[in-house]
Amino acid sequence: MTGSAYPRAEIWSAEVIQNLGLEPKLLLRSDHGGANGAALIVSGALAIHAGYVDHFLILGADTPMNIVGEGSLTWRYELDYLMPVGMMGPNSMAAMMMTRQMHQYGYKPEHYGKISVSQRENASKNPIAYFKAPLKMEEYLASPLISDPLRMLDICPFVNGGFALLLSRTSLAKKITDKSVKIAGFGSWHNLDASTSLKDITVTGLKNAVKQAFDAAGITAKQVSLFNAYDDYTPIVLMQLEDAGFCQKGQAGKFLEENDITYKGSLPVNTGGGLLSYGQAGMAGGLHHLVEAVRQLRGEAGERQVEDPRYALVTALGALEHGGTFINNYAIIFGGE
Repeated sequence: MTGSAYPRAEIWSAEVIQNLGLEPKLLLRSDHGGANGAALIVSGALAIHAGYVDHFLILGADTPMNIVGEGSLTWRYELDYLMPVGMMGPNSMAAMMMTRQMHQYGYKPEHYGKISVSQRENASKNPIAYFKAPLKMEEYLASPLISDPLRMLDICPFVNGGFALLLSRTSLAKKITDKSVKIAGFGSWHNLDASTSLKDITVTGLKNAVKQAFDAAGITAKQVSLFNAYDDYTPIVLMQLEDAGFCQKGQAGKFLEENDITYKGSLPVNTGGGLLSYGQAGMAGGLHHLVEAVRQLRGEAGERQVEDPRYALVTALGALEHGGTFINNYAIIFGGE
């Protein structure tokens, strides 16, 4: 199970199985932030492969909109390490990454707006997305600055929500459903360049994680039908387009200018709307990208259905690092025979 945001109990997983009346042989909890769901996919796949369990149920739910009081205002580390120097948490950290990207690679506000506008188009076809109204570039550019140059429409909104995925041994999955989706490959990398104190904050550990996943699946980026990238902020999506191999580092702006990334395009990105429009269900938010990929490969995405998808790449990031990007980096590939 994924963790849950403060002030939830540290023994949340035990509470859940008690309330649901479950008696699992194996109980795991993830504390990987936005990569919670992906980390549990890897754990479950390994447990099944080892022969320890036949089925592995992944549950994630959170209600950040219901949290009131001081605990809802800040993560604990902000009080000691960020606010004393004028930073206001993750928004300020993401703004620094965005500033560096714009300086280093010449990216423009419109490049980030392309992410927000395109994902809103996807969300407009998703009946359970939080924001479904079509969005124009002019509206994006007119949205207020939250932490310069980060705008309101560069940031995902919190929502209440929950997700579930069931992993099963291949032979047993076919008895449960005629629409099973294969995990073709996965990879992970943590705390990139740990020995380097002065890091390039436009680079993530996804390059290493994605290579592992592609090698395991025996495919390349050109064979990916859709890409669901963790999108708590728009600049993070540009970084993942590069680090996942869809374009060279520093070329994400040009890639976005030349490609349609909606569900109808050459590389659909975040077909369910992503966190930017679907909403982030707290510590369970990263499960959205995984569930959406499975829905697409099962042909159950309705009006936003990608035509004849074969492989879906889902990338997940968690734990913003002081002086870097993300500590936890995961790549999951679904699809294939």
